[in-house]
Amino acid sequence: MELAYNSVEAHKRMERLVVRPAHGVQERKYYRFRVDRWYGGIVTGDCVGCGLSCKFCWVSDKVRYRPKEIGSFYSPRQVAERLLALAEKSGLSQLRLSGGEPTIGRLHLIELLDELKGSGCSFILETNGILLGHDPTYAEQLSRYDFIHVRVSLKGCSEEEFHRLTGARPEDFRLQLRALENLIRCGVECHPAAMISFSSRESLKALMERLREISPTLVEEFEVEELILYPHVVKRLQAYGLRYLTGHDPRRVPPDQI
Repeated sequence: MELAYNSVEAHKRMERLVVRPAHGVQERKYYRFRVDRWYGGIVTGDCVGCGLSCKFCWVSDKVRYRPKEIGSFYSPRQVAERLLALAEKSGLSQLRLSGGEPTIGRLHLIELLDELKGSGCSFILETNGILLGHDPTYAEQLSRYDFIHVRVSLKGCSEEEFHRLTGARPEDFRLQLRALENLIRCGVECHPAAMISFSSRESLKALMERLREISPTLVEEFEVEELILYPHVVKRLQAYGLRYLTGHDPRRVPPDQI
């Protein structure tokens, strides 16, 4: 039987590898900055390291399993400068952090948001929500920034699916839901997305009811997330013996999921 891990503790362990104090600020590891097609065009900083070990993760094995060796440390100001320079060059006004888990390195993230104030750009924080659910004061800090939107990516539709997909404790799925509760309570603009490629209709329906209990708006703004079948993702799923119900060729992702 698979031994479940504590996802909060896993995030804290990862933080020791990818975050460091330097020159009076908190530096964070990133492995690339890019312009991508999602959200109709967005500038992205991909950070290194996550506290969940999702079996369907799209991040390459090199980045996922070698956080100590991959990427470089950047200060909040350096990250802001890179994101804004790419935005100006590409004519875009949307920025995001993705790749690993951006809420690792809380002080780094908050100082980055301070650097982006007044830039005229909107900022999308893509997160698994574990740390936001664990500590309600995190959402309170984020509420100071009116240009931020938080996308909480649920790993499955239930405790059982969360455990099967991540290997973490089933009850930690509730931290993801609590993150949405905390964000809404603090007035932070947010929406849920959920990986449903392994979920039955009944499971998805049950999730919708749980989201409705938090806020009907979450159901209205719910985002379907399905597998993108990159070759390394397919290989990883085969190694885990994990069967999926839906998935898309990277060149044929439905427009409503881009």
